[in-house]
Amino acid sequence: MSAVQPEERLAAALARLILDPSAPPARHIAVGAASPIPAAACWLVAKSGHPVRLSLLHKRSGNPFTEGSRELFDLTGQGRIDLFFLGGGQIDGGASLNLIGTGEWPGDAVRFPGSFGSAFMYLMTPRTILFREEHSPRVLVPHVDHVSAPGTSPPEVFRRGTAQALVTGRCVFRFDAQRARFVLESVHPGESLASIRTETGFDFDAPAEVPVTPDPTEAELALLRGPVCDEMAETYPDFCARVWGRAAAA
Repeated sequence: MSAVQPEERLAAALARLILDPSAPPARHIAVGAASPIPAAACWLVAKSGHPVRLSLLHKRSGNPFTEGSRELFDLTGQGRIDLFFLGGGQIDGGASLNLIGTGEWPGDAVRFPGSFGSAFMYLMTPRTILFREEHSPRVLVPHVDHVSAPGTSPPEVFRRGTAQALVTGRCVFRFDAQRARFVLESVHPGESLASIRTETGFDFDAPAEVPVTPDPTEAELALLRGPVCDEMAETYPDFCARVWGRAAAA
């Protein structure tokens, strides 16, 4: 097979987190708009034979949400979504997210897309995997300028879950909610503990020897490049063309 693409490695890393036996089961996973790599991870899990229900908000045909995000929020509030993915213009060492902007309020220095339902989804979903391809000090900061969604909450605040992990283009972090702190789990090929510390604006814990993020297996690559791409080509044609050289059928 041809060389592993970075996007394939990230999708496989996300899939392993989804299937983590130490985490609560992910029976129903929701994926928000414009999230091709998390969507690929979810389809990889499903095509590997695991019984999981996928609700992809961005799916162009066969979308289970006839009224869009309102139904997603209803399902989440009822406790019927087990896992969701979130990112942020800024993500800090306590797993808080900023989707508003940088600088003094109202964050006009650099504007981000807006918080939308991130705070609700973060607090009401038992498992959240944070994902951001860019891994740099401007994204991974000591403290977000504005809190769109808090990484942890006081004991009196009802919350079903916190971040399980943060996956970036350089590494995988696990999140220790009790300590509100990230732990480096693995570095992607070509990275090291030193390079991750240089490119990360927040402090984190790390083992003495940091494993390298495994490449997808041959079976996983075959699924990603075949059945997973088939499922995604209509919704994410540009992504499928760039990563797998395949566009949607006419």
